[in-house]
Amino acid sequence: MQGASRSALAHVRSELGRRLSEGADAADTSRELFAAVDVLDGNAGLRRALTDSTHDASSRAGLVDTVFGGKVGDPVLALLREVSSQRWTKDRDASDAVEELAVASAFAAADRRGRIDEVEEQLFRFERTVAGSADLRDAFMDRQRAGADKASLVHALLDGKAEPETAFLAARGAEHPRGRRYERVLEDYLRVAASVRQQLTAIVTVATPLTPEQRDRLARALHNLYGREVMTNVVIDPEVVGGVRVQVGDEVIDGTILSRLENVRRDMAG
Repeated sequence: MQGASRSALAHVRSELGRRLSEGADAADTSRELFAAVDVLDGNAGLRRALTDSTHDASSRAGLVDTVFGGKVGDPVLALLREVSSQRWTKDRDASDAVEELAVASAFAAADRRGRIDEVEEQLFRFERTVAGSADLRDAFMDRQRAGADKASLVHALLDGKAEPETAFLAARGAEHPRGRRYERVLEDYLRVAASVRQQLTAIVTVATPLTPEQRDRLARALHNLYGREVMTNVVIDPEVVGGVRVQVGDEVIDGTILSRLENVRRDMAG
């Protein structure tokens, strides 16, 4: 998001935190916000009306009450009023923001139950599984396959093997990708998870699995480097030969043997 939308998103994220801290049920909030996303995505005229700054905030809030009143609880209704009160660069940004609030609420529900680490790890592993399987990628990319069928596939793969929030988010993303590749949906969800935890996430690529001691040392090193906790998601890739490649956001710290060999080749070619 750019400009005004970025500020608006920060505001509504803060409002979500306040509502949850006041006792709103995080799981219910997530489900109701996702339902609101579906309504907004299905009605471009409604999106434009709710984000049209030429109309005063009270009339936009009244429209929220008319459309969503009685269909969602008071905390979500208040959040949707806040969304309508903000200035958005594009009307689509508002529905994107509501989706982010829904995802954040799902992770907050997991956090309240002491399992946000497991949910984040499981969602990351599932994204890697999909990315590494041509059959699964094709299944989730199939435009002729109903969204509900894709969600059923997720449940068949995850129910009983993952936390409820993991299955809920993975199924939601499969059924309603909102124009994105499925892997990108899960990546976006994981980005929200990091913000809920107020931490960075590092994707660590190594040739062989790290020992618990190595993971602890890496976590401490990243904490010292960035000044805050960094969640590490480890990917095993024998092709890197040795060493470690760490990606935090757009920053890459690459110390693999393959990287050094490629650097030598580039130097020789130059």
